[in-house]
Amino acid sequence: MPKVKTNSGAKKRFALTGTGKIKRKHAYHSHILTKKSNKRKHNLVKTTLVSDADYNRVAAMLNLT
Repeated sequence: MPKVKTNSGAKKRFALTGTGKIKRKHAYHSHILTKKSNKRKHNLVKTTLVSDADYNRVAAMLNLT
């Protein structure tokens, strides 16, 4: 069987933690920042984990399953 390719867009956007969870960045931090509060913009910089609802789809794009 041929190798399964990893989704090129997904491998640029997601990263694995040491325990095997998937990290992601927040959206809405690229433009139109003047109307957003400093607190909101600061919180958008931080990374978070992929939700349980999306985990299987993202893992499939990264060939983790």
